[in-house]
Amino acid sequence: MNASAIHAARQLTDQQDAAPKRSGLSVPVPRTPAAVAGHDVRATARYAELAQHATGEPNAEAFACMIASLCTGAGAMPDWLGLDPAAFGCLLAHHFPGLRLHTPPCVGRPLDPTRNDERHELVELMLMDKAGDSPSEVWMAHVVAAGCLASDHLWQDLGLWQRTDLSALMRRNFPALAARNVKDMKWKRFLYKQLCEAEGIYACRAPSCEVCSDYHVCFGPED
Repeated sequence: MNASAIHAARQLTDQQDAAPKRSGLSVPVPRTPAAVAGHDVRATARYAELAQHATGEPNAEAFACMIASLCTGAGAMPDWLGLDPAAFGCLLAHHFPGLRLHTPPCVGRPLDPTRNDERHELVELMLMDKAGDSPSEVWMAHVVAAGCLASDHLWQDLGLWQRTDLSALMRRNFPALAARNVKDMKWKRFLYKQLCEAEGIYACRAPSCEVCSDYHVCFGPED
């Protein structure tokens, strides 16, 4: 992002700071140059709009990032974050009540119907270990599963702004499942590995991860 875009984003955050805050708001607008430089200034604007309506529930920040990214063409998520429009409306009302999006999260990327079975298996895998603290966990399972069908790093395809956001939402929503990722395997590979093991499929022939020639593919940094 160039200097003028970062300056515009800073002006936007200053305007948001001056605006009335919703009670319980816990989703801050990114304000450091590094955070702003990580995504488009338009996404920053959408994020700020969402933040003004956020209820403060734990998943609100992650959903704000994903929705802002999708509305501005970033990431690789299908329309409505992979939810049906009615479910997306419920998500919006739950986390951002009173918000009317000026740009709908519909960019002409429908779900691939040929991969429905795969997506449903991923959803079931996550929901078996959901925390049980919020209905938001069900939406998150469907959204993460839809993101797994894209081809880049999962956090980037979801439209998150850093990998740690993905790790945090996995631990928050699906704690028992996330706890099994003891070696910090890349999340998409970890989820598919869990599916394979549930079916008794062990495709990797290496005696251990540490001696495998593809170790970096499964465990390296996701940047």
